Amino acid sequence: MRMRWFAVGAALLVGAARIPPSGAQDALPSVTVYKSPTCGCCSKWIEHMKAQGFDVKSTDQTDVTPIKTQYGVPADAQSCHTALVGGYVLEGHVPASAVKKLLNEKPKVVGLAVPGMPVGSPGMEVPSGQVEAYNVVAFDKAGKQTVYEKH
Repeated sequence: MRMRWFAVGAALLVGAARIPPSGAQDALPSVTVYKSPTCGCCSKWIEHMKAQGFDVKSTDQTDVTPIKTQYGVPADAQSCHTALVGGYVLEGHVPASAVKKLLNEKPKVVGLAVPGMPVGSPGMEVPSGQVEAYNVVAFDKAGKQTVYEKH
């Protein structure tokens, strides 16, 4: 009888080992960032994304304009860095929460942008704690922008 319980217990352990840990099946995709090698705020945004569970790979380029053009970032939505994640383009200081929402909802857009460099957005924090109101915009292939989130 003991041997049978041992076999049942062993089978349960083997079966449990095959179940991925909670959230593992929903692992976040890698983020590839194109940025200037001297941009400190871009590095801080990368730290923000890593802290939120993203695996981030960074590529330094002296001129990121060709990347923005290649991936269809509208001129008036451009910022300091461009990133790719899960088939989408991210431009500027997009909060990780908006990226996670984007990946969950999967809207038919090219990507998200935070135009300019608003104070207090991820990577643009200041010691005083000042935060400017800003929008995260979604943009499509035609360059049309709509507000995705308000911050």
